[in-house]
Amino acid sequence: MTGSSYSLAPIWFTDVAGSALIIVLSFLAVWYAVRLAKAQPSNVIWIYLLWLCVALAVFGVSRGVGHIAKRFLLLMDMRDVWISLRSYSGAFNTLAFVVVASITLFFQRIHRINTAILKDKEALEQASQEVMHLNRNLETLVRHRTEELSLSEKKYRRIFEGSMDMIFILDEKGDFVDINRAGLDVLGFQNRDDFIGKVSLGGLFASGEEFDQLMSGLHANGFVRDRQCRLRKSEETEVFLLLSATSRRDASGKIVSYEGIAKDVTARLYMERQLQQAEKLASLGQISTGIAHEINNPLGVMLGYTQLLLRDHPSGSQIHDDLKTIEKHARNCKAVVEDLLKFSRSTQTRKSSIDINQCVGEVISLLEHQFELDKITVETRLSPNLPRVTADGEKLQQVFMNLLMNARQAISGKGRISVGTEGDPGTRAIRVVFSDDGCGIAAEHIDKIFDPFFSTKPVGEGTGLGLSVSYGIVQDHNGRIQVESRPGKGSTFTVVLPVEQDGESASRIEASQ
Repeated sequence: MTGSSYSLAPIWFTDVAGSALIIVLSFLAVWYAVRLAKAQPSNVIWIYLLWLCVALAVFGVSRGVGHIAKRFLLLMDMRDVWISLRSYSGAFNTLAFVVVASITLFFQRIHRINTAILKDKEALEQASQEVMHLNRNLETLVRHRTEELSLSEKKYRRIFEGSMDMIFILDEKGDFVDINRAGLDVLGFQNRDDFIGKVSLGGLFASGEEFDQLMSGLHANGFVRDRQCRLRKSEETEVFLLLSATSRRDASGKIVSYEGIAKDVTARLYMERQLQQAEKLASLGQISTGIAHEINNPLGVMLGYTQLLLRDHPSGSQIHDDLKTIEKHARNCKAVVEDLLKFSRSTQTRKSSIDINQCVGEVISLLEHQFELDKITVETRLSPNLPRVTADGEKLQQVFMNLLMNARQAISGKGRISVGTEGDPGTRAIRVVFSDDGCGIAAEHIDKIFDPFFSTKPVGEGTGLGLSVSYGIVQDHNGRIQVESRPGKGSTFTVVLPVEQDGESASRIEASQ
């Protein structure tokens, strides 16, 4: 080696030793990574580290072997061989480096996936813990919820069944699916099984037009509020209800059910009508009294002078016949005036203790033959042991006569009239009931039938004072007349007479039930 030259031994030694050391350290790294991976096989970091160490070991072997081979070939003066191998060594090093880079890039995706998996694992573990908690406490939770539902069901069922008003649920067709006890009582049904699923609300309405209007309101607005409705309780009885209802729809908007509540206002309406009727008839009675008194005296004078003149003219003469005609019509007018006085309760009433059944029986026996000729059957249901009442027997017979004759005139052809008596312990009164299967009374006439001179009969077949006089007589006995009627089905008139409040009468009324 010349003086200007330096020895390459340190470089040669460092290159060879360093390359050998790289190979040794890389295999040590692989060995340690294998141990870590075996210790925690599910840890993706150790898996990645193992693959990275393997790739780096391949790269280190390629690089180290290349450098060692280079030094030994140059030492053995085999530069030509090294030049021919150098390109292969460089290519192999490049491939090893690409593998290392690929593993690093692939690990980024693996890391993101692993992070997501860990989050999912954490969520699953939390959910698992909650499920385990629910499993451990499921029985207790179910028991508590069941008790809460049971208490809620009992509370609302108690309100439903205990309500004094009618509460009901209908299906989409309008058929009843549930109703409380008060509703069954209002509609006249005893057994729920005979009602649920077998009766529809529309079938109970007395007027189909009223039901159509109710359903139109429910469909248009979803509810109706305080609508007065008239329903049939039985073939002969109607009830008036103040009804509020709502419709329920499903998610598609189709009506699936109706819910409603209704209050029975029949008694209140009847009471209001009776009060209005009483006020109207009281006013008419005062007017009739004045008119009757003003007409009665001139009629008496005319009748007296007519009778005096009849004495002066022989029977058979024209004047005698004319005077008899005047006398006849004067007596008719006087009868009308007397009826007006009876209606206005201005005539004297002679009350005594009478037997109502005997009073009714005498009137029926008087008319029975005539009714048989007219093919009308009279059925009697007289309750025995009724207490005696203090009343004017002749006037009550006139009332019963008027009611029976009206019933007869309401029947065309064959028919049936039912007469019954019964005691009412609740009001301490006796009820005399007259029912017929005649033509009935139109709804627009029902409030006018007790008005003086109101009549639906042809002209000449009645004065229109019969029911007015009957009303006045019953009022004079502190009683009342009730009427129920359905056109085409017949009418029922009920005369209610009070009974003297003593122990014997009360016990006899209760015994008559």
